[in-house]
Amino acid sequence: MNECTIEWNALSLNEWDDLFRTIRRSTLLQSYPYAQALCACQHQRARWGLIRIGGAPAGLVQVTEAGALGLHGVIVDRGPLWLPGYGQARHWVPFFAAFDRAFPRRLGRRRRIIPEIDQTQAILVPYVAVPRIKPYQTIWMDLRVDEDDLRAGLNRNWRNHLNRAERENVRVEWHKDGTALPWLMRHHSAHRTVKNFQAASPAFIRALAKYSIPRGDMLLGQAFAGDESVAGVLFFRHGASATYQVGWSGEQGRKVNAHQLLLWQGMMRLKQEGIQDLDLGGINDIAEGVKTFKEGMGGETVALAGMYR
Repeated sequence: MNECTIEWNALSLNEWDDLFRTIRRSTLLQSYPYAQALCACQHQRARWGLIRIGGAPAGLVQVTEAGALGLHGVIVDRGPLWLPGYGQARHWVPFFAAFDRAFPRRLGRRRRIIPEIDQTQAILVPYVAVPRIKPYQTIWMDLRVDEDDLRAGLNRNWRNHLNRAERENVRVEWHKDGTALPWLMRHHSAHRTVKNFQAASPAFIRALAKYSIPRGDMLLGQAFAGDESVAGVLFFRHGASATYQVGWSGEQGRKVNAHQLLLWQGMMRLKQEGIQDLDLGGINDIAEGVKTFKEGMGGETVALAGMYR
């Protein structure tokens, strides 16, 4: 029996976290702190669903909602997430049917669904794709791999820059509290303005940090050349996975290849903490330099099916 049901808000936070940790390649957007930050910054409401297939726990889905005066928005970003043994076609089809029962199309309701399903399985999605929206792409690093093999998997040019950075007089400090966050957010805000690229706002990142820090799920790296702060990176952990959320490097940081050093050291720290998979964040052909930089780390590029209504 592949009958699917979704039990809403049936799990305690500890129960949700316990299941979330069993999921390979869990996504930041489906994590509990991410929903808390959305609710705080964008006045959305969240609900958490336990997916059952044939009565057995099969996956998790986090939904955010907003609405007033008869209007209702429903958002699923990069979910659902499947427990081990689930996630095949025979599970996706009944999930979509159960989701439709929970949030049927109606006048005044807008749905935005970015299912965490590979582009090769797009035929399973029974919804209308949003036009002119290119499917989301990211790169995943498998941190279960031995450190030497991870280093060997780096693009030769990327690895050479890392080797140079390790020979430079670059000092790195790592923070799991919020002491260095204002510094990085100042640079992140200025970088967004100068480069005019889409990224999470400093206000949202601060909210996400607020809910992640007590759980030990934020990691910030700060690189120094002498006494000058020259580069920074920010990771968020979620279950057995983590996401590279923010990166900044000044002119001096680029000269000493500080960004490569921060990413490599951050990846090794996450690996030592038991993180199995690192999501390097979105890539596209518009930001070609960012895409090339991330591809140089030797991970697996994944394209999702798209955005649907």
